[in-house]
Amino acid sequence: MDAPELPDPILFAIPAFVALIVAEMIYARVTGRAKFEPRDSAASLVMGLGNTVSGIILGGVALTWFVFIEQYALFDIGWAWWAFAVCFVLDDFVYYWAHRFAHTVRWWWADHVVHHSSQHYNLTTALRQPWLSPLTLKFILFGSWLVLIGFPVAMVAFVGALNLVYQFWIHTETVRRLPAPIEAVFNTPSHHRVHHAINPRYLDRNFAGVFIIWDKMFGSFEPERDDEPCRYGIVRQLGTHNPLKICLHEWVGIVKDVRSARSIREVLGYWLGPPGWSPDGSRDCSKTLKKRWMEQRRAADEAQTGIEPPVQIRAAE
Repeated sequence: MDAPELPDPILFAIPAFVALIVAEMIYARVTGRAKFEPRDSAASLVMGLGNTVSGIILGGVALTWFVFIEQYALFDIGWAWWAFAVCFVLDDFVYYWAHRFAHTVRWWWADHVVHHSSQHYNLTTALRQPWLSPLTLKFILFGSWLVLIGFPVAMVAFVGALNLVYQFWIHTETVRRLPAPIEAVFNTPSHHRVHHAINPRYLDRNFAGVFIIWDKMFGSFEPERDDEPCRYGIVRQLGTHNPLKICLHEWVGIVKDVRSARSIREVLGYWLGPPGWSPDGSRDCSKTLKKRWMEQRRAADEAQTGIEPPVQIRAAE
């Protein structure tokens, strides 16, 4: 089968994006069941525009790499109908791991943190995207596998765009829960609200793009609870709507930390360690926040039941 002429799914979806954002704004105004802050939404839209421009300018870096490695592909899978379906599922699997590493490696978090920096959760948040993604070279480590297996570069790009289009609509508080079979298999607004939340219970959970099954398979799934509403943003809120600061703040933080490093170990820790890593452990990262939360929960449960903790635990605390 000859290579078909594939449209750009994102370009075709833009009118629907605009219509849905306007509809959500009207719904928010009428019902109060969604929240918009004009400056925050404007910043998200500017970040989305900047991402589009940077994609045009820098996207060629990734495309050149994929075209280069295509000649070393193990198989020539071609354009069979089943190849699109398999490629879509495998692309989502790769997306899950790339997304998970973007939360656990500071170099990639510096790019991805842009998307999490809003303290609001609505459809404009979906458009709050980074500007420097190709320069992180994440596409080399995670984006190469499908091409090296033998899927055509254009097919990989097409299903990747479909994945991003899908993820737009799950950035909303207007949809509470979908029927159980859908919630069991697919990423939904409920699952993705958890991902954007900064509650310790919810930190670093639900990395899925389309299929929530990856989180359930690899131990990163957390359901949304009605008794614990999601709080959004990042652990140390930015407190600004300046697009340049939104884009660059974590990169600036890395540079400052690396300049203060006293050893190669500290350089690597500040650069490739988890967000919040510090040599003396004085800063909070997700693990320490979760650990403290678990200790507080345990203490609260013991206080309610009147059960004294074992002596060795009290001594350790």
